[in-house]
Amino acid sequence: MDVSGKDGLPMSEINVTPLVDVMLVLLIIFMVTAPKLESGVKVDLPKVTAAPLPMQSEELVLSITRERKLYLNRYQVPLGELKPKLLAILAQRANKDVYLRADQDVAYGFVVQVMAEVKAAGIGTLGMVTEPERVTP
Repeated sequence: MDVSGKDGLPMSEINVTPLVDVMLVLLIIFMVTAPKLESGVKVDLPKVTAAPLPMQSEELVLSITRERKLYLNRYQVPLGELKPKLLAILAQRANKDVYLRADQDVAYGFVVQVMAEVKAAGIGTLGMVTEPERVTP
C-alpha cells in the first residue's frame, strides 16, 4: 500500500472523511435525545382556532392533569394548598398573570373549582392555554 503521491513524496492532504462520519453520528445522537430532554407535565390540551397570547419570560403555569392533579409549573400542589402557595409566589412578583393548562378530559366542574381558587388568590389575569387546531388539506 503506497501512501505517497505521484512523485514519491508523502501526501500532505488531510482526510476529512472520519471527521464527517463522527459529526454525522453526533448529529443523529442529538436529534434522538433532544426531544427526551424536554420535561414537563403531560396534559392533553383542547384544540381551538384562537390566536396565541404573547408570553413573558417567567410565566406561572398551572396545569391540571387527567387524574385531577395540580402542578404549579413542575411542582405538584394539592387543591387545598393552591391559594396559599399562589399568594406566597405572587407577593414577590410584579407580573400577576397565571396561565391555566387543563387536560380536555377533566370535568368542567373541577376546572371551575380550580379557577375559583386562583381568583380567591387575587390573580389579575388567568390565561387559558390551548393547542391550535390543525387544518388538514
